[in-house]
Amino acid sequence: MDIVRNPDGTLIVPVEPARTHGDDADGTVDTPAESGTKVLHPGEGGYDEALAEWDRQQNPDADPPVSTASGREQAMHVVHEVAESPKHEVAPAVEALDDPDAAGEALRHVLIGGQHAVEDFAQETADAEGGDPLKAHEATKIIGEVLAELD
Repeated sequence: MDIVRNPDGTLIVPVEPARTHGDDADGTVDTPAESGTKVLHPGEGGYDEALAEWDRQQNPDADPPVSTASGREQAMHVVHEVAESPKHEVAPAVEALDDPDAAGEALRHVLIGGQHAVEDFAQETADAEGGDPLKAHEATKIIGEVLAELD
């Protein structure tokens, strides 16, 4: 089952089925329970990893992301622009990018780094663009929205 990203940023992820134990005539038999799904919200444990996996599903043939200095600068700028937008507008911020591919690669690189990479990116963005750093879950949500717009 694929991960599904909802418009509000939540992710529907498959949940590994638990194993149930039962007895048969020869001894114990392990049978898998039914698999299910779970909704993850930005900031929840496992969200960053699930978002990175969702992005890999969108681009299954892509090479591992490589972050360049100019791509990271554009990534910081687009995240800042979306965060500062009164209506949280993603499309105009993405359209204004000089190199959307480089910005997307930089954002994918941040996601792969996990929670601490997102926190560091949020601080670096605040230092470069001004204002207070975004909370990690807010930055992750915006990164997901930008990547969805880029795809």
